[in-house]
Amino acid sequence: MSRFTEQFRRSFVIAKKNIKIYYAKGPVIVFGLVFPLFLALAYVIGRNIPLKEILPGLIGMTTFFTATSVGPSIVPWETRSKTLERLLCCPVALWTIIVGDMLSSFIFGLIISVIPLALTLVLAIEPLNFMMLLFGLIIANLCFAALSVLLSAYPPTDIPATSMMLSSLVKFPLVFISGVFIPVEQLPPWGTTIASISPLTYFTDMVRQLFLGKGFYPLALDFLAIITFTAAFTSAAIKLHEKTLAKRLS
Repeated sequence: MSRFTEQFRRSFVIAKKNIKIYYAKGPVIVFGLVFPLFLALAYVIGRNIPLKEILPGLIGMTTFFTATSVGPSIVPWETRSKTLERLLCCPVALWTIIVGDMLSSFIFGLIISVIPLALTLVLAIEPLNFMMLLFGLIIANLCFAALSVLLSAYPPTDIPATSMMLSSLVKFPLVFISGVFIPVEQLPPWGTTIASISPLTYFTDMVRQLFLGKGFYPLALDFLAIITFTAAFTSAAIKLHEKTLAKRLS
């Protein structure tokens, strides 16, 4: 247990290093701040809908894009600068590095996604259960951060732009099938089936229930699904990075 604790502590050190180096990188600024901002403005402006009904989709979209903006670029940058090799020469396990990358993506997403949540307090739009919503926001950021690190595993490239582009090919379809723009209950049967494979669906549905009191899935299922996706993404990310590590370093 002490060895696990020590490795986990090193994950936080790696996360701190990533925060200092990668938060100011161009792709992170574009995909993590600029793009979500303009997409949110396009989502809000011109819609004759009460702000309370727009907030679930806005929070879901902001959380998803910010929490997945850092992870896909870290490993390619580390590979290109040869710092990945140096890290692996240190007494750290590969999963320690992966968790560190995931934590840095999680922290970035949480900081930015709290902004629309704070907006609800300023505008006196109170959710049905603020603490439950905050907990949901935390586990959703962790889930999306794990997905972002998974998306950086393949192909084993040292070109950050390639990794970011491929991750975008996954992220954009997920936004449109996850009930952000159209509630899941309004989708056709085939649409609800496709939506059920996206973790963003359950987070958006959860936020909609906590603001509007209505949703497609039971609230407990939303939380359980997000936690399950988090565990699955984390496990898959570690295993896939282990499998592609030799090609990445060759």
